[in-house]
Amino acid sequence: MPGPQSPWDEIVPGLWMGGHLWTGPAGELWPVVVGAEFDLAISLFTRPGHGPDPHVEHLVAEMPDAPLTGAQLRTVQRLAGAARAALDSGRTILVRCHSGYNRSGLVVAQCLAAIGLAPDAAIGLAPDAAIGLVRHKRSPRALHNGTFTAFLATGLDAAALLVDLDADPASEPDPLP
Repeated sequence: MPGPQSPWDEIVPGLWMGGHLWTGPAGELWPVVVGAEFDLAISLFTRPGHGPDPHVEHLVAEMPDAPLTGAQLRTVQRLAGAARAALDSGRTILVRCHSGYNRSGLVVAQCLAAIGLAPDAAIGLAPDAAIGLVRHKRSPRALHNGTFTAFLATGLDAAALLVDLDADPASEPDPLP
């Protein structure tokens, strides 16, 4: 899959989504190094030398671009909550992963589901609307991981419970003798 065409993109005012690599006009890959452009960086993938600057708040929770555990889904919720709190405080946030498509998209979409876009909005976006906005602003390739969009559609609370149930060895039938 082609890499993103920009290092990061603003999804809503103050909330940016990106990765550690981007594809230049001639198709070459370029590293993305974050300096002091943001007040908070949330990284779901890290690479040495890619920032942010030491004085920038940096939350790191590496996770795979694959089915997640219940604990990882709860971490996504906490990170989305931290992004929302930062936005509410007028801070700028970058949520990033490897390419800035799936893991960062999951956190950003969850954040969008928790906040209203209008100042008087009491609830956030529906999952489909949040996914659509992420794809419109970042890339049509964003959130192409069907498991992640299913997590969002189900709701991360319910998805975490279901994943935990599925992983619970006590829920497995005893093997035949």
